[in-house]
Amino acid sequence: MVENTADRIWQTTLGQLELQVTRPNFETWLKDTVGLSITDTTLHVGTPNDYATTWLSTRLLPLIAKTVAGIAGRPMSVVFELNGSASAACIEEAEASLFGGPHTATASVIRSPSPKPRLREKFTFERFVVSDSNRLAYASCLALADTPQEHVSPLFIYGHVGLGKTHLLHAIGHRLYRRDMRFYYTSSEHFTNEFVTAIAQGRADEFRRRYRQLDVLLIDDIQFLGGKERTQEEFFYTFNDLEHAGASVVITSDRPPEQVAGLARRLRSRFQGGLVVDVQPPDRETRLAILHAKSADLKPAIDPAVFETLADRSSDNVRDLEGSLNRVTAYAQLVKSPTVTVEVANQALSAFSPHVSPTAPQPAHVINTVARFFGLTTEALAGKSRAKTIADARHIAIYILREDCHLHLKEIAAYFGNRDHTSILHAHRKITTLLRTEPQMQQQVAQLRFQVTQ
Repeated sequence: MVENTADRIWQTTLGQLELQVTRPNFETWLKDTVGLSITDTTLHVGTPNDYATTWLSTRLLPLIAKTVAGIAGRPMSVVFELNGSASAACIEEAEASLFGGPHTATASVIRSPSPKPRLREKFTFERFVVSDSNRLAYASCLALADTPQEHVSPLFIYGHVGLGKTHLLHAIGHRLYRRDMRFYYTSSEHFTNEFVTAIAQGRADEFRRRYRQLDVLLIDDIQFLGGKERTQEEFFYTFNDLEHAGASVVITSDRPPEQVAGLARRLRSRFQGGLVVDVQPPDRETRLAILHAKSADLKPAIDPAVFETLADRSSDNVRDLEGSLNRVTAYAQLVKSPTVTVEVANQALSAFSPHVSPTAPQPAHVINTVARFFGLTTEALAGKSRAKTIADARHIAIYILREDCHLHLKEIAAYFGNRDHTSILHAHRKITTLLRTEPQMQQQVAQLRFQVTQ
């Protein structure tokens, strides 16, 4: 029970941290961490390798400790430690465990799937709630997992964030693992990082062998390949080799192929030539079914009326829905409530919901912090100057106001001389795009997001 409580609190923490740090930092350092144990004063968190342990302990610890304290309702120390036997000496083997088979630097050909690949245990077909909004995507994934050689490839699944696309990829992986097939689950960002590292280390041939001797390649968030011409070229040839060998490729994206910005025409054409299916937001009935399914392993007991409350007030994002459920159950345990009642749920959501968080930074504080960070005045930031330094700082401020303060475009425009809302939207999109590819921008925004929470 202590371990379960630790992981629930940590999952709630991750939900809030995902809103406060850049996507690359979250995906690289936080995504694969787990809550191990908890005492009255300390939360122990497991990491996949020594690098993550060191980075989190030295770079993100203040922000993490503050977030955990807000969830626990008291000051808490956070200790990061290796989860299992991974170490810096075996990082390559740990990364290779993503494959459905072992891999070493001297034997890069993928063999039979042992040890078990790193897939989310609960992301199986049996735990996926099927409804009209996702039935075709579910059926397509199930058919491919059972008979990949007979299925149209590629299978391209698209839909907004948090609707179950990653769940389906992991479910395919679980089914393929049980059938002793060679597969690999990855994200386009991880693919890019692996490719860049392989080129830098002179191991491009090894990289290609690892990716091109598969039965099925599962790749998440393909939209992040947009604009990466060299990586797209490598993926194109990988895709071709797999197709010619009779292998299958399953791809997810937040938009259909024709709307993926910066995607090469030949890749877009290949994606459109396969089976393209979408995943729609769940209706209220489906949201209730998801909540019942997700609560099966949770304690304490949950009053059925709580599901109605969560289904009504949560967005159509399944990930947010599950996050709300985790928050209320973790809160009930913290306050030692034997049952999650509607009253307890409302208290938990009002205290911890990222959309109505009492700790959300004040807009004026964000603007002052950004101006000070770049050595500017707030008047210059809000003024009409288009000098690059001022414009860049202004765009970052707009991004943080939109993402962390949850302001509408017109509300943000009011802080910047009542600019047209299209200018505010352009600034937000520009920073969003740069955060995918520019390390300096990632670092600046991460530092500012940390500073505005102080």
